[in-house]
Amino acid sequence: MRMIDRAVGAVLGSAVGDALGAPFEFGLPGVFRERFPDGIGVMCGGGGWDPGEATDDTQMAVLVGESLLDRGGLHLPDVFDRFRRWAVSDPKDIGLQTEDVLTSGAPWDRAAALHFQVNGRAAGNGSLMRASTSAVYFAGAGREATMAAARRIAALTHGDGAAWEGTAVLHDLVRVALLGDDPLAALPTALAAVAAPHRERWSRVLSPGWHPDEATEFNGAVWPCLGSAVWALRTTDSFEQAVCAAIDLGGDTDTVAAVTGTLAGTVYGDSAIPARWTDPLHVPLPGFDDRVLHAEDLRDLATRLSAPAP
Repeated sequence: MRMIDRAVGAVLGSAVGDALGAPFEFGLPGVFRERFPDGIGVMCGGGGWDPGEATDDTQMAVLVGESLLDRGGLHLPDVFDRFRRWAVSDPKDIGLQTEDVLTSGAPWDRAAALHFQVNGRAAGNGSLMRASTSAVYFAGAGREATMAAARRIAALTHGDGAAWEGTAVLHDLVRVALLGDDPLAALPTALAAVAAPHRERWSRVLSPGWHPDEATEFNGAVWPCLGSAVWALRTTDSFEQAVCAAIDLGGDTDTVAAVTGTLAGTVYGDSAIPARWTDPLHVPLPGFDDRVLHAEDLRDLATRLSAPAP
């Protein structure tokens, strides 16, 4: 399989997981399987979402990707400005923590830290959900560079280092999978690069024996979100099975499925994502001239992002 097919799989797979999981958000485990007993779902809509409509997960991923391309690299003030422009344009969904940071009026390099200083909690999964585009863009720069970029982007909205490290691990797993190697086999190496204060907990959540039932937080937190996505990839044999397994866990289904879709899309490639999921896919971009992206737009974005990073 060509690397470009895996890159498109990462970006498109994340968006598909997001849109497929959105109608089941905050539902109980097993609700997806009840709706689709054969385990093969369709873009059904519901919960305020139209069939195939992507949420803030994909919207923010697109903003990151377009900033990287427009700026020719990582320009953090520009990424933050795009996030803020989007946040004040009444998106249909936005995480509470992310909204607080982006609408606080604090400067880009202080907003997340100030939020964390006041609240003491900032380990939500919002930095994972938007990672597909930057993971593809920085993959060619190697492990150290892609993990460093991941941390810096995560820190724009999340002041807790646990979120930075989880996002860095996800970026490296995508990097490995883009090369055609097994991201699960690469986990020990990625974990060795995690900052020491966070390494033990991430090693536990990403270990082969971990199951989402062992999570000590709601999967809107960064640890069970990435842990569940890795579990879904590890315990299934196709893109469809992995994403459906993630959604069937319940809870924060759009983001867990988006992260799972990023990983599974990179492993299985663009061709493994069924047309019944990509055909209705659409990504509104509030604050950006009422633009709406579709599957072909995401394929184009992924193709341009997969060119070697500076």
